Amino acid sequence: MRSIRLRVRALDLEAERTVVLINEADAEALGYSPGDRVRIASSSGAIVSMASITKRLVSRGELGSCREITDALGLSQGEEVEVSLAPRPKGVEAIRKKVEGKQLSPDEIGDIVRDIVSGSLSPEEISALVVAEHVRGMTMDEIVAMVRHMVETGDRLELGVEPIFDIHSIGGVPGNKYALVTVPIVASAGLVVPKTSSRAITSAAGTADVMEVLANVSFSLEEMRAIVRKVGAVLAWGGSVRLAPADDILIRVERILGLDPRCQLLASVMSKKLAVGADHILIDIPTGPGAKVERMEEARALARDFIQLSHRLDVRLEAAITYGGQPVGYAVGPALEAREAMETLMGNGPGSLIEKASSLAGIMLELGGVARLGYGREAALEMLRSGKAYQKMREIIEAQGGNPDVKPEEIPVGDKMEVIPAPSSGYIAQVSNRIINEIARAAGAPSDKGAGLRILVKEGRKVEKGEPLMEIYAEHENKLDQAISIARQRPPIRIEGMLLEKLSGEPRFR
Repeated sequence: MRSIRLRVRALDLEAERTVVLINEADAEALGYSPGDRVRIASSSGAIVSMASITKRLVSRGELGSCREITDALGLSQGEEVEVSLAPRPKGVEAIRKKVEGKQLSPDEIGDIVRDIVSGSLSPEEISALVVAEHVRGMTMDEIVAMVRHMVETGDRLELGVEPIFDIHSIGGVPGNKYALVTVPIVASAGLVVPKTSSRAITSAAGTADVMEVLANVSFSLEEMRAIVRKVGAVLAWGGSVRLAPADDILIRVERILGLDPRCQLLASVMSKKLAVGADHILIDIPTGPGAKVERMEEARALARDFIQLSHRLDVRLEAAITYGGQPVGYAVGPALEAREAMETLMGNGPGSLIEKASSLAGIMLELGGVARLGYGREAALEMLRSGKAYQKMREIIEAQGGNPDVKPEEIPVGDKMEVIPAPSSGYIAQVSNRIINEIARAAGAPSDKGAGLRILVKEGRKVEKGEPLMEIYAEHENKLDQAISIARQRPPIRIEGMLLEKLSGEPRFR
């Protein structure tokens, strides 16, 4: 196969896929056509990449290398590498089969996953896979194969202890900081909980964003292992380690497309849990208007899918369907949620957060044999009341490099604030999850840790005209203005009077 030797020009460029730049004269000499892949080989290894052709960004005889490729191969500026055309990835044909609605074999799914992780597939090809999964779906055999290959193509957190417990919420509800309360409760009872979480993509704060306000969340596998062995738990960002790395790539594409295929959701969650060695898993499925899962029958069907998948993968799993019709607690946004989580651990949190966190922790305590069946929630509440959960959280924060003595009021929030008043008197009929998220993100969350909002009223409350409904916090004046504009144009809190509707009619005979 034809090859050429090029000098590395390391680019200060991060790409969401492996990509190199080649001068058009070198591309012609190589016989490269748009859509082809190239193989870059150095003394330390080789990698397959997509390539972009340029006339001026790199000179003839140079290879422009993004950070991902430079780091993966340990390339140095000016180093010579051998560049050749790479064969078409096997995964492309498998994706085409799925687009046509055909069932894939475990080997074909393995080809797809390996090509995703190696960077051999283009964004368009991965998008085709996601769309095919959304339209065509996958059988349970295919999902099992997807999970196993996603785990095998990444690293694993080997703790050398068992059993290992984990919990995951499918999300979709603002203020869902339950993990910062549930994990310390469970760990304070002696169970091992290596909790890895994502950062927010479309919501106002993911678990990792909230925990990062209190301590570091980015660790190597060795560091994560040391923390868990020391304090029995960790609250870390899963993206800092290569646990089922194909999942991270697929999620980025799903978010761009606005699709969340159920088959990939199942594979995503289970692959991450198996990668940390979990054999006792709890899945939280928030359900209600504005949540990711809105109807109870849909939630039950998803729970059954998770349970069936767990049987095939030989792990113990329970699913909890929780109320998701309005935000959990009152705080939305990283710093505000961190404050509320710490207040809850110190015995002064909102009822909805205490209810959810203790109920989920109770199920895990029963799974672990720490509490008798039916008594888990009471055992979890006792861990909260006694201060054991708060002490465990202090240990986790310290082990992750944070200040264990931090008080909720010491956590800084945005210094730009606006109060939104009730436009009329009446009863709170609805608090919209979607618009609450939209307002908090407009204010700067989650990238601005102090941005977000506090909801001051919930459904069913009576309010008077002019009474405060919520407080919006921001770190920048212009972002506060954007958030206020959304709150006024699309009020997230709907107020109604006792009279809901008036009907009238005319008599049939005059």
